[in-house]
Amino acid sequence: MRLLVAKQRQRVDYQERDRVLCGCQSDCAAVEQAPAAQAGKAAKAVTAGIRSNSTSDNSMPPKGAKKAAPAAQAGKAAKAVTAGIRSKKSTKARKSATFHRPKTLKKERQPRYPRLSAPKGKKMDQFQIIKYPLTTESAMKKIEDNNTLVFITDVRANKQQISQAVKKMYDIACQKVNTLVRPDGVKKAYVRLTQDFDALDVANKIGII
Repeated sequence: MRLLVAKQRQRVDYQERDRVLCGCQSDCAAVEQAPAAQAGKAAKAVTAGIRSNSTSDNSMPPKGAKKAAPAAQAGKAAKAVTAGIRSKKSTKARKSATFHRPKTLKKERQPRYPRLSAPKGKKMDQFQIIKYPLTTESAMKKIEDNNTLVFITDVRANKQQISQAVKKMYDIACQKVNTLVRPDGVKKAYVRLTQDFDALDVANKIGII
C-alpha cells in the first residue's frame, strides 16, 4: 500500500512540473515572437509607403515642367531613327604601322646657377695642334732644299687643321701638307710653303736657326 501511495505522489509531482515547464516555454515563445511580429509589421508599412510614393510620383508630374510640343517630339524621334542606335563616326584610315608621339612645346633650359664654373674652351686650337718645330739635320735640309717646315703636331689633327694653325700662328700660306705617324706614336707634319714665302726667313723668325 505504501508503495502505491508513493508512486501516485511521484506522478502528481511530475505532472505539476510538466505543467510549469510548458507554461514557461509558451511565455518564452510569445516573448520571442513579439519582436519578430513587430519587425514584420514595420517592413510591411515601409513597402506600402514606397509603393504609394512611386505611384504618386508617376501620376503627378513635377511642378513647373512643360510638356514638349508633339512636333518637336516627332522631330527628335525622326532624327533618332535616321541616325540609328549604333551609328559610328568616320575614322581616318592609317597607312603606316609606326606610331609617333605628337610634337609638343619644348622650352630652353633656364638654370638657376651655372653647372660649370668656367665655360670650356676649344680643345683643338692652333696652340694645341702645333706642339713644336723639328730642328734635326733632315728637317734643316728640307728647309733649305724644299722650302718646307717640319712640325710635331697633335695626333688627332688632320691636314686642313694643321695648315690653318700654321697660317694663324706665323702668317704664312701653305701649298701642301704631308703627315706621318712615327713608331713612337707622334705625328710629324711636312708643311711646304708657297713661292711667296721663304722657309729660311720663317725659320729665323721662329728661332729655329
